[in-house]
Amino acid sequence: MITDDCINCDVCEPECPNDAIYMGPEIYEINPDKCTECVGHFSEPQCQQVCPVSCIPFNPAWRETEQQLMEKFERLQASKP
Repeated sequence: MITDDCINCDVCEPECPNDAIYMGPEIYEINPDKCTECVGHFSEPQCQQVCPVSCIPFNPAWRETEQQLMEKFERLQASKP
């Protein structure tokens, strides 16, 4: 998730390999159906790595296991044209 501390600096959106980050009404948001926390792509979430204000914590209400994230990654990859 992206908190209200977001400064709309635009660095996280292009780093997301799943296109899960998008501009919301006021700040960037993350589509949890597309976010794999970079599992399948990188060892760490890239958005968290590049965020200059550390406003992208893991959402405690939306925690998935490594296996669930890998399954989501595989589904997303299979649906790409």
